[in-house]
Amino acid sequence: MTEIEQPSPSFRLVYVPGVTPTKWLRVWGERLPGVPLELLQSTPVAGHQLLLSGGADAGLVRLPVDRTVLSAIPLYTETTVVVFPKDHWLAASEGAAEEVSVADLAEEIVFHPQDDVLEWPEGLPGRPAFERPETTADAIELVAANVGVLAVPQSLARLHHRRDLTYRVLADVPQSQVALAWPEEATTDLVEEFIGIVRGRTANSSRGRVATEPAKKQPAAKKPAAKSAKSQQKPRPGQRAATTRQGQAKQGQAKRGRKR
Repeated sequence: MTEIEQPSPSFRLVYVPGVTPTKWLRVWGERLPGVPLELLQSTPVAGHQLLLSGGADAGLVRLPVDRTVLSAIPLYTETTVVVFPKDHWLAASEGAAEEVSVADLAEEIVFHPQDDVLEWPEGLPGRPAFERPETTADAIELVAANVGVLAVPQSLARLHHRRDLTYRVLADVPQSQVALAWPEEATTDLVEEFIGIVRGRTANSSRGRVATEPAKKQPAAKKPAAKSAKSQQKPRPGQRAATTRQGQAKQGQAKRGRKR
């Protein structure tokens, strides 16, 4: 009777716009070639929902997350930038400043899209738009039309790069933090393995799921057998010849002595 083959385990990783998991995927493929990694791209809100519903095993998401049900390891904090047209007055001068202050945006319309990942405890800088764009991509289109400017994490500015737009660091404003999150009650071996990869642990780490087998003990080398007393006293070829000549000489002397 033929046995039914069980499907191979897989690992589902959700990630949000601006996050690049490429280097971790490469390490995963090297360490666990038999475990497919399913990559799920999602919006920040939908990414959290996938983790909560069990639709993903882990996620590269933006904080905050619901810490009552999700575990999270902060990975890095992004620089916030302001995006504007290349012919904007902020970029007009050849020696434009590397940073833009909140005061510089006092008379600018600053867009606040509905999928904004920045938390503004004291409100946005500048003047508010009449309506909030639905997405960051929609806000970028309005910026390109020279309607206003947009404050976003630097990775999102790069993601939505256009030749007619540029950006500068926006000083003294909220920043976005990226984290690895997973359901606390579903910390599986594969989740632990991915945590190890993200944290830079080696494949031999005792905390990883896949550990290399300990080196097998090599059989002890056989000691050479002790030489017998007879073999130890056996003269070398040169010594044997010299000994023979000495013996023959003594015998000859003895014979001549008897003749006398």
